[in-house]
Amino acid sequence: MTKTARLRELMAEDCVAMPGAPNASIARQIERAGFDAVYVSGAGLANCTAGLPDIGLLTLSEVVLLAGFIAKAVKIPAIVDADTGFGGVENAARAIYELEAAGLAGCHLEDQEFPKRCGHLAGKSLIASADMEEKIRAAVGARRDPNFLVIARTDARAVEDFAGAVKRARAYVAAGADAIFPEALQTKEEFREFARAIDVPLLANMTEFGKSPLLPFEELRDLGYRMVIFPQSAFRVSMKAVEEFLRDLKKRSSQVDWLEKMQTRAELYELLDYDPAQDPWEGYRVL
Repeated sequence: MTKTARLRELMAEDCVAMPGAPNASIARQIERAGFDAVYVSGAGLANCTAGLPDIGLLTLSEVVLLAGFIAKAVKIPAIVDADTGFGGVENAARAIYELEAAGLAGCHLEDQEFPKRCGHLAGKSLIASADMEEKIRAAVGARRDPNFLVIARTDARAVEDFAGAVKRARAYVAAGADAIFPEALQTKEEFREFARAIDVPLLANMTEFGKSPLLPFEELRDLGYRMVIFPQSAFRVSMKAVEEFLRDLKKRSSQVDWLEKMQTRAELYELLDYDPAQDPWEGYRVL
């Protein structure tokens, strides 16, 4: 079964939890932990890899390369944040083509104007609904695998209001979106009402320190959501741990007290499926 078909199957069976992976090694950890899918956050790629804020500074080529590393490192399906589609209608269509070729199982496109902002910050602005609908139609038309998931994200809750977000979501579904991602809903009741209003699979974003309440996965599943992402959780935990380690290393000039908190060399090699006793190129030869 292809990864795209597997993702569709998972969504048909149940709600899918997707921790965010800013790089391929963390994606492998997500898979080893037993999760069925992984989410590639645009903020994660920008923050972790490039040291940049989440304002759409990475190019399509960069996102395709980095997300492709993640998708190819695991056997589970991965979906990626494609921001605004890296430009206009034609750019969005090309983004679908390239991301599908890189091994992603799906992506989401948002209705913000470029330059975009983090979905939980003030100061966002939206393109016209008709322009977003045109992007969605182009994106759906560009995919070669009909199972590649095209998710439409709307940021209208913060810019217009809840009713505006529902209206846009319905228009995006009519334009061909497979699923809807309502960004920055503000209460459990809004999550419930949105699910009642939209009759396609929905994605809930459980990002920390944002506008949305951190609802338990089981509650979101019961409300009718089919995907729940935790985009920056692993990244934030690792960054806090590194900050504390470096502060202590500067103070003590030794890492000895941290050895029990570190992933060992053997554990890393196991994660990477690497056996140093074998031919290092075994499994990577082109036949």
